[in-house]
Amino acid sequence: MFDHFLWSVIVVPPLVVLAVRLVADRLPPARAAVVIAWSAATVAITSTVNLFLLAAHALAQVPAVGHLFGWSASVVAADTAGVEWVPWLSLAFFGYAVVSVAWRWRRQNEILALVPDSGPGGVVLLADPAARAFAVPGDPGHVVVTTGMRELLTDDQYAALLAHENAHLDERHHRLARVAELAVAAHPALWWVGRHVDYLIERAADERAADALGSRRTVAHAIGVAALAGAGARTPSALHAAVPGWVVPKRVAHLLKPRQAAPAFLIALPAFVALTSVIWTGEATLDLVELLQSAWN
Repeated sequence: MFDHFLWSVIVVPPLVVLAVRLVADRLPPARAAVVIAWSAATVAITSTVNLFLLAAHALAQVPAVGHLFGWSASVVAADTAGVEWVPWLSLAFFGYAVVSVAWRWRRQNEILALVPDSGPGGVVLLADPAARAFAVPGDPGHVVVTTGMRELLTDDQYAALLAHENAHLDERHHRLARVAELAVAAHPALWWVGRHVDYLIERAADERAADALGSRRTVAHAIGVAALAGAGARTPSALHAAVPGWVVPKRVAHLLKPRQAAPAFLIALPAFVALTSVIWTGEATLDLVELLQSAWN
């Protein structure tokens, strides 16, 4: 079972990172965000399942457990001869993944609990000199803009900002960000992928805003002004870490150049890498079942 651990837990997550680096900026951001987020989630799930199987392997080779279930613990232990440390290390990693995901899930729910289930909808102008603007998910969701931010923007730039934030609400981007964040919690090697999902979500909202206004340059200007004004501010409704500084220049650069067609096959690259992990996880499950069956004989 060591080969399953090596592939699904050690090799595949960095491969997904590499695939994302190759394809993310060559694809339409909305589509790329969905594929990359769910590819990361698939890798995280299969990695965790593999850790669970190996953790079960570790426990199954304990004589007391073998006696309890009626199988030979020595037969189970012989299956990992030479790499005896792998099942026990997997047990520790599996415990970490469970605790990490549970903590992140709880934290996300605590933040969502601060968001009202219903609200006025539309735009809420908040009397606050700090320059902030953010989308609040809900039914209906609404956009909060502070007076400090509104005063900095021209009417066209303000329209661009509202179009951007409404795109987040319409596309339920907070859910996609949540999926990516849970994947990172399960496997820290996916951290870079999670940050890139955040980036692609922002770019997808930029593109929707540009389509709505018919001016990519206006959206680019609005992004620049809002980013400079809100530097260092944290949005209370955020479900994930604030986007890092490199994101804004790249978003502006993409808006200031024409859209480029991308080869359709690129979208399948991260999904294909994730699929290989699914296949290996299925094989690992069968191997463990067969091992326990032979240990019963």
